[in-house]
Amino acid sequence: MKRRTAREKALQALFQYDLGQTEPLEAIRNVVQTEEIDPFLQKLVLGTVEHVEEIDATLRKHLEKWTLERVAAVDRAILRLAVYEMTYEEDIPTSVSLNEAIELAKKFSDSQANRFINGVLSKVLQTIE
Repeated sequence: MKRRTAREKALQALFQYDLGQTEPLEAIRNVVQTEEIDPFLQKLVLGTVEHVEEIDATLRKHLEKWTLERVAAVDRAILRLAVYEMTYEEDIPTSVSLNEAIELAKKFSDSQANRFINGVLSKVLQTIE
């Protein structure tokens, strides 16, 4: 599975986890269906869920005039996934994580989301580097 595809499936699994409180492994199985679970996909989902409290705290610091709960669920999942990658995956350049998040927003969210995601993650990136 390509990394972009794994990120798309991770986003879908995290969305299910966030909205339905579906167990992470069950959410992964739901999105891959009959395919074998990709290790990168599993690492992204389980890592994000494991660190969700720290990730959410980071996001709350960088959201201006928004609460995390008010952010659309798909955008919240994209932000969490990107912050997980930027913070905990040292082998992935932060610029790649940022660009991939913007692409996810273009594909799965509304027309304004990619600018919102870019703005929030750019602020997060300043504190990480």
